[in-house]
Amino acid sequence: MSPRPDDASVAGADDAPSWDVRVTVVRQEPDGEPHEQEHVVACTERTTVLDALDAVKEQDASVTYRWSCRMGVCGSCGVMVNGRPVLACETPVLGYRATGLTLAPLARHAVLRDLVVDTDRLVGQLADVRAWLVAAPDGPGSDEPGPTTGAGRQTPAELNTYRGLAQCIDCMLCYAACPQIDLLPDFLGPAAVAAARRWDLDPRDHGDVLRRAVLDTEDGIWGCVQSGACTRACPKGVDPAKALRDAQREAMG
Repeated sequence: MSPRPDDASVAGADDAPSWDVRVTVVRQEPDGEPHEQEHVVACTERTTVLDALDAVKEQDASVTYRWSCRMGVCGSCGVMVNGRPVLACETPVLGYRATGLTLAPLARHAVLRDLVVDTDRLVGQLADVRAWLVAAPDGPGSDEPGPTTGAGRQTPAELNTYRGLAQCIDCMLCYAACPQIDLLPDFLGPAAVAAARRWDLDPRDHGDVLRRAVLDTEDGIWGCVQSGACTRACPKGVDPAKALRDAQREAMG
């Protein structure tokens, strides 16, 4: 389907001048081959990639993609835009005015349909590294309450040790960017290691030994070769490459 320019719908419509942008969507059924479908969308300087997708869906309701918050918080709308992993809701179309947009599902993920990918891999890996607060064996009130008093309390300084890592929204852009996943299909990956590191640095947590059994392996932290692609792709400023590097250094003693 390649609609005429006069069929274009306005994305993110407001009073600003608009122009037509060609949007190519890579479509795919789970067992089918990917194919491209072109649309023309009228955009303004405020139009985001997600707005453009909404306009495409008005032209063809069968086009499938994920979204939720539209504010860069939920991590649902990750897509490849001209080969680069981004959040659709935070990416202006303006930068692609001259080239047009080619929207594809996140790289290195199984495709469920069109731009929707399977998230089971990340969910399973977060479970593998116990990406949650592991309580002390004796629970609150044990013999070693830590540097703060009261269950769950911590100082601002303690919070700052892992605050950056806690900004992860599980958008999976770092996985789409990571070249090692092509070489090591079972590589634990940047988001899972960053999540594990976040909890290891939390003074309330007691799960570091359990996590180490998963992390200190060839498919864990030693699968990383520090390309830095994960950190460059993160829309929230999380630094998974540093988390991996620090975990490697700590494992070596």
